[in-house]
Amino acid sequence: MVKVGIIGATGYAGGELVRILLRHRDVEIKWYGSRSYIDKKYAEVYQNMFELVEDKCLDDNIEKLADAVDVIFTATPQGYLAGILTEEILNKVKIIDLSADYRIKDVSVYEKWYKLEHKSPQFIEEAVYGLCEVNRDQVKKARLVANPGCYTTCSILTAYPLVKEGLIDPNTLIIDAKSGTSGAGRGAKVPNLYCEVNENMKAYGVTTHRHTPEIEEQLGYAAGKNITVTFTPHLAPMNRGILATEYASLVPKADGTMPTAEDLRAAYEKYYKKEKFVRVLPDGVCPETKWVEGSNYVDVNFKVDERTGRVVMMGALDNLVKGAAGQAVQNMNLLFGFDEAEGIDLVPMFP
Repeated sequence: MVKVGIIGATGYAGGELVRILLRHRDVEIKWYGSRSYIDKKYAEVYQNMFELVEDKCLDDNIEKLADAVDVIFTATPQGYLAGILTEEILNKVKIIDLSADYRIKDVSVYEKWYKLEHKSPQFIEEAVYGLCEVNRDQVKKARLVANPGCYTTCSILTAYPLVKEGLIDPNTLIIDAKSGTSGAGRGAKVPNLYCEVNENMKAYGVTTHRHTPEIEEQLGYAAGKNITVTFTPHLAPMNRGILATEYASLVPKADGTMPTAEDLRAAYEKYYKKEKFVRVLPDGVCPETKWVEGSNYVDVNFKVDERTGRVVMMGALDNLVKGAAGQAVQNMNLLFGFDEAEGIDLVPMFP
């Protein structure tokens, strides 16, 4: 059994980690870390865990935790792990970080977008970006995995095959994304109150959202060059889910003709046909958040707009599962040689 510790176990992503790991046959959760609820029973924080978890919440002493477990999940705010991570800790335990501390390779870009001084930049180069469908082989050998953001996972996987194959101009890419309110975390914030969110839709972080450089960096690797995208997130009145609708100009083929729908579908099939958790939908079927809710699946599809010479790409996922905890467990499965779907082979919930 792999022994697991979770720092930030009482946040939304941490709670989802607990829910998923409780059904993982090769895992034992040894540490439910939470600054806010130390010594309180975990099941009193999350009543859905009544008679499922008897443990009390512990502190976030990562040095002590590193001696007690094989892998640590840090479901914590930006800057937390970067402020405490040492070589001694990494020599003892593997870490899967759900924050952005090690996702972006250029420390100056991280500091600019997150308005934080990075306290341990020496580990950035080593950290593996844990987008399993793209970096599977690197994840298997890692000590430190940077679990991707929820918006970024959806945005990248939706466009990746077309960027990788050069079928679209990535510098024309516009990403319009909507997220459920759980993506903002469990902390009390006025913009997330029921009366603020219910029956309301709003854009936020316009031109400044911190997932923008992460999307640009990762799709830039696929394109083989630096790229710039337009990314606008929106808050939707639902608990969970992300829907990304993306637009880009098609690139003419060598013979001067434009790529066809068949060319684009062949690209998606090339990269995702063997992927367990990316589902390329049939022609004409648009992804919906309801059809992936509670699961680790990403549904993607596209539509060619011949009139404008552009393509409309669409993707949907559950921000707390594939966008956070499920993907983190998927990374853990790769690290320890388990079946990649162990514990996360979840059937989407409906209604």
